[in-house]
Amino acid sequence: MNKGVKYRSHILSGNENHDFSAAIFDMDGLVLDTEKTYCIAWQQASAEMGHEFTEEFCLSMSGLHYQDVEKRLLNACGADFDLKLFSHLSGSYWHQYVSQYGIPIKKGFYNVLAELNTLKVPFCLATNSRLVNALECLKLAGLEDIFSIIVTRDDVKQGKPAPDVFLFAAEALTTPISQCLVVEDSSTGIQAATKAGAISVFIPSVFPVDLTTVGLADYFLNDLDELIKIIQHHPV
Repeated sequence: MNKGVKYRSHILSGNENHDFSAAIFDMDGLVLDTEKTYCIAWQQASAEMGHEFTEEFCLSMSGLHYQDVEKRLLNACGADFDLKLFSHLSGSYWHQYVSQYGIPIKKGFYNVLAELNTLKVPFCLATNSRLVNALECLKLAGLEDIFSIIVTRDDVKQGKPAPDVFLFAAEALTTPISQCLVVEDSSTGIQAATKAGAISVFIPSVFPVDLTTVGLADYFLNDLDELIKIIQHHPV
C-alpha cells in the first residue's frame, strides 16, 4: 500500500455503539500535521552530520517519546552519534521551517471540534511531547486556546506505549478510561490506548498502515471527518 491510497474505514469490534463520555486526542500527526516538519528538520540535521535519513526512517519514529527516538538514532548511526548536536541542529532547522510555513492543522479537526461542542462532549489533548513543546506547536498552529486540558510526557512516569498518559487524561476529565474515546494516528498511541482500556480510534498518518495496529483498534478511519459519524452516536 502506498501513501495517498484511500483505505476502507471500518469498525472492527462489530459494535457501532460504543458508549463514551469524553474524547482524548493525540497531537502530532492527528490534530497537527507535524510529521512532515519533523522529517524535514531531521533530514537536514542528519545531512549536516554526514548521515542520510530517509523519509521512511523518520516516519518510523512517529509517536515515540524522545528517549525512544534517541535509541533509534543510536541504533541507526552508531553509539558515537552526537545526540546533543543532532537535537540542536534539528531544533534549529525545525524552527526555521515552522516560522516560515507554520504548522498545518489536520483535515476535519475543526468539524470534529464543532460536533463535540454541539453535543457538549468534554475533550482534551494527550501527547508524548513535553509541555513546552506542545504549547509551542499549538501556538504555531493557532490552536493555543482550544484545549483546556493538556496532558504531556511531563505529567507521567512513562510515555506511550505505556498507558500512563491516557489514564492521567481520563482522571483530568473525571471520566472512567473505559468511557473515553482515544483518537490516535500511530501504533505507539494505539498500543497505549489499548493497555489503558480506552475505546480506540486509529486514523493513521504513516503509510503503509500497520495491520497489527489496525487489529488492536476499535475503529479504523481514513480521516477526522469520518470520526464525526462515531461522535454522533454519543448519547445526548
